[in-house]
Amino acid sequence: MPIISSFLGIVISMYFNEHNPPHFHARYNEFRAEILIETLAVKEGKLPPRILGLITEWAELHKDELMENWNSLEKTGDYKVIKPLI
Repeated sequence: MPIISSFLGIVISMYFNEHNPPHFHARYNEFRAEILIETLAVKEGKLPPRILGLITEWAELHKDELMENWNSLEKTGDYKVIKPLI
């Protein structure tokens, strides 16, 4: 599972050959969630509200890059690391 970004103890990743709809995985300590790229809604799992807010802020800034990674991982297995939230 490629790590797409990490910041403030949060790890963002995507799987190769993942199922639709496009989403990414977020991990923070013992918390895990799948987050839809289009709406940034939590598809599955749970994160502390403050952490979810930081992830949503980051994902809003990088939505296009997340979709590019989703499509690229599906087609070629390649991906790019995305800048962390500063």
